[in-house]
Amino acid sequence: MADKTETTEPASTGASPAAAPGRSATGAPAATLTAGGALLARLKAVGVDVIFANSGTDFPPVIEGLAEAAAKDLALPRALVMPHEGAAMAMAHGYYLATGRPQAVMAHTNVGLANCAIGAINAALEQIPVLLFSGRTPTVEQGRFGARSVPIGWGQEMRDQAALVREASKWDYELRFPEQVPELVDRMMAIASSSPKGPVYMSLPREVLCQPCPTAGLDAPLSMQPARSVPDPAGIAEAARLLAAAERPVIFSQRGPGPLGPGGAEGVETFRRLVEDWAIPVVNYWAVRLALPTDHPLSAGADPLPWLAEADVVLVLDALAPWSPDIHSPAPGAKVIQLAPDPLCARVPVRNFRSDLTLACETAAGVAALAEALASLRAGREAAVEARRARVTERTAATRRKALDAAAAGSGRPMTKEWAARCLSDALAGKHATVLSELGCPLAPMALGNHDSWYQEPHAGGLGWSFPAGLGMALADQSGAPGIDPGRLVVATMGDGSYLFANPVACHQIAEALALPLLVVILNNAEWGAVRHSVLGLYPEGHAAKANAMPLTSLAPTPDFVKVAEASRAWARRVEDGAELPAVLAEAIGHVEREKTLALVEVRVRA
Repeated sequence: MADKTETTEPASTGASPAAAPGRSATGAPAATLTAGGALLARLKAVGVDVIFANSGTDFPPVIEGLAEAAAKDLALPRALVMPHEGAAMAMAHGYYLATGRPQAVMAHTNVGLANCAIGAINAALEQIPVLLFSGRTPTVEQGRFGARSVPIGWGQEMRDQAALVREASKWDYELRFPEQVPELVDRMMAIASSSPKGPVYMSLPREVLCQPCPTAGLDAPLSMQPARSVPDPAGIAEAARLLAAAERPVIFSQRGPGPLGPGGAEGVETFRRLVEDWAIPVVNYWAVRLALPTDHPLSAGADPLPWLAEADVVLVLDALAPWSPDIHSPAPGAKVIQLAPDPLCARVPVRNFRSDLTLACETAAGVAALAEALASLRAGREAAVEARRARVTERTAATRRKALDAAAAGSGRPMTKEWAARCLSDALAGKHATVLSELGCPLAPMALGNHDSWYQEPHAGGLGWSFPAGLGMALADQSGAPGIDPGRLVVATMGDGSYLFANPVACHQIAEALALPLLVVILNNAEWGAVRHSVLGLYPEGHAAKANAMPLTSLAPTPDFVKVAEASRAWARRVEDGAELPAVLAEAIGHVEREKTLALVEVRVRA
């Protein structure tokens, strides 16, 4: 940003930062800390491990606060330098996916906050709590410590800075007084972690951060607890009755049935037992997370059409858009149950999916309650359930075979995305691995079984997510947090356009600086493939479809992605022949596991 060149500020003519430190209850001067340092200390006390920060000229009280708090032996989060705010937001997102613990992002005034906006939109839609801060240019021009001292102090002022992220925030505020720091941090954490979860934002005027804040209570427990929505017993009983009586039930899941972080395994296991006990097929239409392993006999693939058209009861688990109403529709008379922390997606202006029974609760708790309620209703339904199991598993097996056959047919030069996905799946077999896919390897040909084995790009569509989110997940694996497997292999797979959006030079710098082990797989077709397919979907016989080159979709010539990675001393290879991909992936994985640093594989695929 332009202000990064302002390396020297004139000495302030304002008052001393030590003015008016306050008094303790005994009348003696109270112990104080720069408000910037108090903010960081309070974040640590409420459970924040990392602050992903991109600093600017509003940061002197934060940087001074870091040094002051360290000198006074106060526990602080790990403060990491982020060369771009988009990476900071996505890394906080990925860290939460791994741990289930909200983290903090700190950006520079309005320009830094603007760069955070895409990440905030992604986090809001996927219910990822992030504590987002940015400085606010000083309000006063003189006479107060921290007043404006460089031209950007005027250039970066806005009437409503929070408006940049307000629609993506559950709560926003501007810090007014230093003594507010502890209670406002507590409020941010509680609101961000309440159902449905999401990001919160607070702006930080430089003059306020420069003022002294009392240290008393900075290490106290969280003063307000998050609100959790719980299953309604009557609603759960009705949902269980409908599912137990159904002849052709189906479940649609997009965000998975368990909580994020290590606790997700238990939620997924409860869900697995439920669908196996009742032989209910599960459709993963545009799945952000998996509800069942992709090769599970009841995993029905991603196409809603054959299942929705015949279902008499449909259970929708935490899905923004469980199907496309312009293409798919429930059968006449079918009952639709929607269960999620926000089952009606209240923040989305237009979302008119029917909901005959609406259950607002944490998904894992709702699934557990539903499984318990169903257990007492199975008597007398055994024969019907087994007949359904035989019918459903025959269909799902055929769907699985078709996906694998299509992948095998694409192993040429250039190869298909499906073949690349099949090769990656085979390379990960037997490993604890997590794949973060952003228009990269498609899910259908892959065999993924862990509760944390798949995360797709947020449905908000803010590109450039999977690479830095993978870095955040790899960082979390190094944290020693409870339940975290430090030996997990994290894979970020993306298209060439998504890689460019990720600010790859910044991401590679972060990976090298923090020595983060990550496998990056780029499927390069030198185009905006999603845009081209969208055009063909609307105009299959149109002029654009018949043109030699479709307008506004080509990314040719693409940069040499191998050299981009090598500029930060990463291991990198390019593969153009499908027959060579398995060996290169094995070599790349070996490097990540042995050297604990990044490896990149650029895969040339068909358009």
